[in-house]
Amino acid sequence: MKIKGVIMAGGKGTRLKPLTNIFNKHFFPIYNKPMIYYPMSTLIYAGIKDILLICNQGDDLYFKKILSGVVKKNKISISYQIQPSTGRGIADGLILAKNFIEDSDKIALILGDNFFYGRLFPNFLRCYLKQKNNNSYIFLSKVVNPKDYGIAYIKKKKLVKIIEKPKNLKSNLAVTGLYIYHRNVLDLVNSITFSKRGELEITSINNKLLNKNRLKYLDIGRGTTWYDLGSYDNILNCSEYVRLLEKRQGLKICDI
Repeated sequence: MKIKGVIMAGGKGTRLKPLTNIFNKHFFPIYNKPMIYYPMSTLIYAGIKDILLICNQGDDLYFKKILSGVVKKNKISISYQIQPSTGRGIADGLILAKNFIEDSDKIALILGDNFFYGRLFPNFLRCYLKQKNNNSYIFLSKVVNPKDYGIAYIKKKKLVKIIEKPKNLKSNLAVTGLYIYHRNVLDLVNSITFSKRGELEITSINNKLLNKNRLKYLDIGRGTTWYDLGSYDNILNCSEYVRLLEKRQGLKICDI
């Protein structure tokens, strides 16, 4: 089975302005490592060797410098794809990655500002990447601010719908920035249109898969910590989390 990884590391970084006017947020330090190391490690620890990094014009030169040691140490291949226009949405990444992923069986798509940490999580991810079926998977985590996320609604343990930044807060299960897609997702990427927010929403792709009974959900539960690093508060909190773990355990977190 052929498995590839895609990291979305472009965008505008709106919540982190004014620094992101001149500096890509994925280079921001999360304690003692650049942000991009954390989603990269999620893919590497899951056994993925062939990775596409989607970024803004000019940032690829800096990513190549900061990731050169990662490539050598882990014996992986990183390709780069420039996103011509920022702010087009996460689903634009699947469109841009089409040539890269069309010969794969499964794809792990992760946002460059997402942090996952759990002892068993890499094996958990690897297990679902290797399943021989035509399903795609989203990873869910409980949050206290559901209006800021795409939210999954579950009824009798079945996924019934996903709503982007809902006003009705009857669910607090956020769709994290990690997705496993079967290659059949490529049949749908060109059929979605821009939302009212002016983006190609990944929620639109996921709901299309759900309507075809091809989308399943996985609750990461209490054993895995997840942070969306798109805000200064979360960058600070995650940095402190990594610092405490490394100081207490004497281990390097995401040591790639």
